[in-house]
Amino acid sequence: MQIQQLSVFIENKPGRLAEITEVLAEAEVDIRAISVADTSDFGILRVIVDRPKEAVIALKEHGMTVSLTNVLAVGISDEKGAFAKVIRVLANAGIDVEYIYAFVSRDKGKAYVIIRTDKSARAAEVLTEKGVELLTAEALYNM
Repeated sequence: MQIQQLSVFIENKPGRLAEITEVLAEAEVDIRAISVADTSDFGILRVIVDRPKEAVIALKEHGMTVSLTNVLAVGISDEKGAFAKVIRVLANAGIDVEYIYAFVSRDKGKAYVIIRTDKSARAAEVLTEKGVELLTAEALYNM
């Protein structure tokens, strides 16, 4: 149930994000989810794509610093309190959430969240035990 996320070191200057997304487009890599965490000088671009290995190759060929990180993709019902229940499962299991970001899809009634934890395999186990939907890489990439 692990999903590979690209983490790209990005200078905080005009045009840099455009350059990265253009490289991905030229490599025919489709972006599924994206998030930027920044400071005044640089940031980390986190991206879920349909072809992570090809994306890494393309970005490195353009001199970019990129790595792959395992994350979970969780599908939750689009109702009040649903996300809180998922996070409570992790907290009760002693699992720290390092960061999250959400994305949308064409599915009605569903919300999706990318979650990075300190114990990814254990997080997948406890979430599955509690009936939380975990997306496979294939399901996510084909959304």
